[in-house]
Amino acid sequence: MNVVRDPELITGGPMRRLEPDSVDGLAPHRFPGAFGENTSPAAGELNDGGIRLLAPDGSLVADSRFSVLADHELRMEFYTSMVLARRLDEEATALQRQGELVLWIPLRGQEAAQVGSAAAARPRDYLFPSYREHAVAWHRGVPAVEVIRLLRGVSHDGWDTHRHNMANYTIVLAAQTLHAVGFGMGVLLDGAAGTGTGTGGTGGTGTGGTDTDTDMAVMVYLGDGAMSQGDANEAFVWAASFGAPVVFFCQNNQWAISTPSRRQSPVRLARRADGFGFPGLRVDGNDVLAVHAVTTWALDRARSGRGPVLIEANTYRMAPHTTSDDATRYQPPDEITAWQARDPIERLRRLLAAEVEAGWFDEVRRRADVAAADLRRDTLALDPPDPSSMLDHVAAEETADQRRQREWFAAYRDSFL
Repeated sequence: MNVVRDPELITGGPMRRLEPDSVDGLAPHRFPGAFGENTSPAAGELNDGGIRLLAPDGSLVADSRFSVLADHELRMEFYTSMVLARRLDEEATALQRQGELVLWIPLRGQEAAQVGSAAAARPRDYLFPSYREHAVAWHRGVPAVEVIRLLRGVSHDGWDTHRHNMANYTIVLAAQTLHAVGFGMGVLLDGAAGTGTGTGGTGGTGTGGTDTDTDMAVMVYLGDGAMSQGDANEAFVWAASFGAPVVFFCQNNQWAISTPSRRQSPVRLARRADGFGFPGLRVDGNDVLAVHAVTTWALDRARSGRGPVLIEANTYRMAPHTTSDDATRYQPPDEITAWQARDPIERLRRLLAAEVEAGWFDEVRRRADVAAADLRRDTLALDPPDPSSMLDHVAAEETADQRRQREWFAAYRDSFL
């Protein structure tokens, strides 16, 4: 069954042909070196190719395609957000180990990919996370404890999605990619992409510009494991066919639970975009400045009506897949050591060390410790839900069948009293 029978319902005309865009005269999906030098990574390879603006030693790197967009104040904000995310992640892991959470999904090592991309989004843009994007949520203004609700088992969701323009977590791999593309097609129907004549550029579709008051983009997060799912590939097809203003942000943390990324794909994940007809870029996911610059470009392109972009943020998961996983059974110790030298927080600290007083770093850590203590207090204060609440919000209006189920469940509970 075709949900959209007439392409003109979306495009307002013939099917859109998305022409290759360019930055500094180069097509993004043909950037030399954007995917790393090897197309078939060998076991144990660091896989740290990609666009880079900040080296592991904290020095800035010149790149002809992208430049650093973050000024001094924004770099300090990035550092603060990353330290906060790591500290809250540590506290949530401890809470789970102490039996206060059903499960926790650590993000350690992926702070730059999440904070840099989230900072590139405007408040009007809509974000679709997977299940590990805690730093994205916190940077977006979601209260820390709201991320905990689902994983403490007191709610089926978490935060107010409309308030933060960010959907709740999706546990089923890649399902959120279709949700995001559907939302993006709705953006097109609403005329909220490519309507202006701003800095979005020219070419492709629409007028080629953006109106900052009306235009928006959609960004969806997925992992390297989700890239092997049918839903993700269907989402790529639909996004490309209709020119949906969607940025697919893949955090390649090298391990889909215990399956290495190299086993899932003989080529860099960013290159898959070529087959669907839209740009794909590979960025050093431990470089918050590069992630921010590349994601800013991709979101601007989407807002201007020129269709989707795939970003592969090459990073590393420095913790188990979840707290039910034993990563020591499959992550080689030498691999972990090599990636620890590329720690995203330490990398930015080295850059900032020449710009701020040493005491500032101590203050950032102190504030993160206070936030962690607040998270623990707020988590323990979460009241268990009424069991009948599992029947709430199943449909927009309760049906007669649902009412009968509610009445039966109430009688069943009362029978134990």
